[in-house]
Amino acid sequence: MGKKQLKARVERIIDLLEGDYGHARTALAFTSPLELLVSTVLSAQCTDERVNKVTAKLFKKYRTVRDYAEADLAELEEDIRPTGFFRNKAKSIKAFAAELLKRFNGEVPASLDELVSLPGIGRKTANLVLSEAFDIPGIVVDTHVLRLSKLIGLSENTDATKVEFDLMDIVEKEKWRLFSNLLILHGRAVCIARRPRHEECTIIDLCDEGIRWKKENNS
Repeated sequence: MGKKQLKARVERIIDLLEGDYGHARTALAFTSPLELLVSTVLSAQCTDERVNKVTAKLFKKYRTVRDYAEADLAELEEDIRPTGFFRNKAKSIKAFAAELLKRFNGEVPASLDELVSLPGIGRKTANLVLSEAFDIPGIVVDTHVLRLSKLIGLSENTDATKVEFDLMDIVEKEKWRLFSNLLILHGRAVCIARRPRHEECTIIDLCDEGIRWKKENNS
């Protein structure tokens, strides 16, 4: 499929999914770039709903970068325990907080290169923070975006960074955030990896697996 056709497919997908989910934004609750950075780290292998419950208390206790950098590690671990993998997450938060103090005067940088230079921060997290907290376009390639991009014929790659660049080439820049969030929401609600709800999918005719399902079920 040529680039022009892929771009047309992307626009069709956006139109259809916007009808389902509206102008999608991240479900993580935050009021600052720092809060979103912490929330995104906590969201690994954890639902946004649970993260939001944890951060509702966490953000009242830890208000600044210094609060995280100087936190007692064991205490921070307990504060974030419900999100899972709390030991590694606590170490990551303390480590990037220390770097923010050392190199960025305690501020979260609004630059992809600077964000990914922080301990434990990859392109997915950096793009989420940039797009949601700074309104700087970025494509967030999580497991849902990675999986759906292949199913709907937008990328043949399995590496997240390569998929990100594939999507950057066919999605209009001003829609990078919207497109990412729509695929994430659709992956969570309908196109569930182990039990896809084909009968509820509005983009089923753009999905190889969905088309096969329709044929098998004479839909």
